[in-house]
Amino acid sequence: MRFLLIIPTAWILVTVVFFLMRVIGDPITAALGGRLPAEQIAQRKAEAGYDRPILTQYWEYLTGLLRGDFGRSATDNRAISDVLLVNGAATLELAFWALLVAFAVGIPLGFFAATHRDRFGDASLRIFAILAYAAPVFFVGMLLKLLFAVKLGWLPVAGRASTNVELALQNVAPKTNILIIDSFLYGEPSYIVDVLQHAVLPALALGLLTAGVFLRLVRVNLIQTLQAPFVDAARARGLSEGTVTRRHAFRNAMIPIVTVIGLQIAVLLGGAVLTETTFEWQGLGYELARYLQARDFVAVQGIVTFLAVVVAVVSFFTDAIVALIDPRVRF
Repeated sequence: MRFLLIIPTAWILVTVVFFLMRVIGDPITAALGGRLPAEQIAQRKAEAGYDRPILTQYWEYLTGLLRGDFGRSATDNRAISDVLLVNGAATLELAFWALLVAFAVGIPLGFFAATHRDRFGDASLRIFAILAYAAPVFFVGMLLKLLFAVKLGWLPVAGRASTNVELALQNVAPKTNILIIDSFLYGEPSYIVDVLQHAVLPALALGLLTAGVFLRLVRVNLIQTLQAPFVDAARARGLSEGTVTRRHAFRNAMIPIVTVIGLQIAVLLGGAVLTETTFEWQGLGYELARYLQARDFVAVQGIVTFLAVVVAVVSFFTDAIVALIDPRVRF
């Protein structure tokens, strides 16, 4: 039943984005005003249907979305659905690597901080968590580039892969636009290494942001869980402290982490704009920044609408996973 709530949620998000974009005027004038004569602007508005009543435009936009048609960008006439397919795969890949970093860093460190409460390691990790969450992602990205790419020369400075690798992967079939998968399909080990090397710095810059949140959540919830009556009962049965912590307390402490993942997806998508721009990672964030600079609000509307719907769907599945983990949760 809760699944049906995605429909009105998505409709509200689409409607809000549509009318907010129209507050600034018609997209054609916003993108091309001052570049073309008034006659050509009027002609393009008529061709795109922006001279029609606003409710007519709204209805046509909704029916187009149902057919998978997000329109075409005003500046380069590119289908927005193509942008979502190609560049969306890049953002999906970056979000996956960033979540991997967040889990690998935040959860073990949170566990360590909770089991060494009020010691030097715990205090140090709490400071690290605050800094990781508070530091602007573009600033962290620039520091990582200066250290590991410029000074040490260990990793590439930008891009998703080397130019020759990207050109070679254009011919792989079936093409997923997720370079790590495409490189495996291509079957060249050096291409896999190249793609992984390019992913390290963007994933660290974006993943540390979420790692700070995970670290603090794991620490706080594990400390609270270790004081729960069922943990005392497990200790009374003669179980070792390590067994009690790992098998009984840790699973319950992880429930809030799963709950927060849905919210962190939104944070990752928002941070992807700055991360992708910093590392020239050509995902949705990179394209969104480019279209905003060009005042191409047709493309901006399509990308923002898609991201909003993705967040709504992810939130639903997050709630469903929480219900599976915690029998006390019912929807």
